[in-house]
Amino acid sequence: MSNLVMTSDQILSSARNFIVSGGYNGFSYADIAEVVGIRKASIHHHFPSKVDLVRTLVARHRERTEVSMADLESKLPDPLALLQTYAGYWAKCIEDASIPFCVCALLASELPALPPEVAVEVRAYFRFLSSWLTKVMERGAEQGVLKFAGSAEQEAETFMATVHGAMLSARAYGSPAIFGAILTSTLQRLSAKVH
Repeated sequence: MSNLVMTSDQILSSARNFIVSGGYNGFSYADIAEVVGIRKASIHHHFPSKVDLVRTLVARHRERTEVSMADLESKLPDPLALLQTYAGYWAKCIEDASIPFCVCALLASELPALPPEVAVEVRAYFRFLSSWLTKVMERGAEQGVLKFAGSAEQEAETFMATVHGAMLSARAYGSPAIFGAILTSTLQRLSAKVH
């Protein structure tokens, strides 16, 4: 990996951490320069503006999520297991504080104030996640492993909102265990297996 790519990745990682802890306006290039150990001019070389930086961050996050979900589906054909694994991933990230909040969920809360170029990418992430979850819900209902009253699309939106809301509750209460408790209950409700 070249130093330019490594530096670009470090800048993006630092920006993600700042956004997760303080939102879009919670950091400057000076903050990133201090963390990464480079000059502000070097950041501008990679990302001419903060809009470019955050737009790239969100686009890459969506692209990585798309690849991860495709990989996960190739290994786990069971829709309930897919939902459990997805929830488990976030439970672990919140527990070990490696990614205590989804950067796109946090940015979505700031949508009215975001630059349009960033807002477009945030919405694209949500559309992708909703579409993926809808397909999982549809397959789960067809296979008889998931049960829900409304449409697969409604259930996908409910599940996505539950995941992001559980992140918020875990943060508000300072308790990662709250995320797991909420998602365990949600997954039990969705499971067609007799409890």
